[in-house]
Amino acid sequence: MLSLIVATTGCTNGSEVNLDFTNLSWIDVIILGIVQGITELLPISSTAHMRIVPTLLGLQDPGSAFSAAMQLASLTAVLSYFWKDLKKLTGETVRAISGQDYQSSSFRLMLGLLLGTLPIIVGGLLLKPILNACDSPMRSLVVIGAASIVMSLLLGIAEKRGGRERNFEKITLWDGIWVGVAQAFALIPGVSRSGSTLTAGLFLGMERETAAKFSFLLGLPAVVLAGAVELHTLFKAGLSGAGWLILLIGLTSASISAFIAIWGLLRYLEKHSTLIFIFYRFVMGVFLIVAVISGWLPN
Repeated sequence: MLSLIVATTGCTNGSEVNLDFTNLSWIDVIILGIVQGITELLPISSTAHMRIVPTLLGLQDPGSAFSAAMQLASLTAVLSYFWKDLKKLTGETVRAISGQDYQSSSFRLMLGLLLGTLPIIVGGLLLKPILNACDSPMRSLVVIGAASIVMSLLLGIAEKRGGRERNFEKITLWDGIWVGVAQAFALIPGVSRSGSTLTAGLFLGMERETAAKFSFLLGLPAVVLAGAVELHTLFKAGLSGAGWLILLIGLTSASISAFIAIWGLLRYLEKHSTLIFIFYRFVMGVFLIVAVISGWLPN
């Protein structure tokens, strides 16, 4: 396999930012891109899988900076999939501001999406030094496993207790704020941004498909900001041209798989519950903890 190796030192060589992904082959990066694209938009934690899959394949942990930068793939997928909805929402919001109609449902929804992004911005800035550090304890498999189990239980409760009578037209400003608070917990590896927001949406009585759609839209500002910050971080870390090429390869494969993930999830939730994700996350969490304790996988 053709390996794209750069001169920039990685985590193993003392850099403050984990740049070990630069030692991956282009085939490895394509695989990780596909994994990132699918798991970023399904409620099963992309961070968890970007930590687990390399371990199972015998690869180095690509690091949170790489994972966060790769999230820009979901931005492309969400924008292309929901372009008509976003264009309509933006147009109605602009007209509401121009006409000082601050009671407009579109204006309040847009404001809710923006305010709902603040918690994860604050949390991200506070936790960035820990999450981006080499061998960060936050990215250990035990932490990921425990978070996965907790989120599977919460999603199960939300699935059972949620009213599921609210469609997208009934979403309010406060929904954006509360779901935004839940989104901030996704900074903990294993929680899952889409999983935490979908769970919160179900707790608030949204229909499954509506909760998923709202989760995708709420994630747009956070993904843009996180991706921009990590791209800046990688630039400051001295990532070379070959390193940027690795990211581009991964982003391309991730964008394609992310679009497919959106299409598949929305159609699945039209007729099915989230039980499959609840079961998957619980089993994954138990497996990771048992595997680490038994010595099958390094923590």
